[in-house]
Amino acid sequence: MQVSAVLTPAEEGGYIAYNPETGSTTQGETIEEALANLKEAVELYLEVAPMHAKGPPILTMLTLDGHAAAAAA
Repeated sequence: MQVSAVLTPAEEGGYIAYNPETGSTTQGETIEEALANLKEAVELYLEVAPMHAKGPPILTMLTLDGHAAAAAA
């Protein structure tokens, strides 16, 4: 089963890892550690609440224009 992993740099250093399908969030000092922690968190979640994927996740990026882009910067 494939699931999504969204990684963002954490303000205090390291990375925040998020899985949108389960809502699982974790962190790690490196990308590898954050992904390993997220894999463990998602596996534990799925032990309690199984999910039946209908195909691989689709991930894309959006470009924000105007006020929203300025507020996010």
